[in-house]
Amino acid sequence: MRPWKLLGLAGLAGVAATGAVLARNERQRRALTPEDVRARLHERHAAAAAEPEPATAAELTAGRTHRLARVLRRR
Repeated sequence: MRPWKLLGLAGLAGVAATGAVLARNERQRRALTPEDVRARLHERHAAAAAEPEPATAAELTAGRTHRLARVLRRR
């Protein structure tokens, strides 16, 4: 009977810890103003737009990883 009590207490502690983490994250989210959220989104968009163009199909088919993927592809 004792192991079940310990398991129950461990589960209760896990639920309490998860609730505390979620509450902290929610407080941080609500502390942001709409202008802060907008600024973050603009920063993320600028970072995503600055990434290089994806490789062309010719570049992808010539590489070793493409050959490996072709071999491992499900039939």
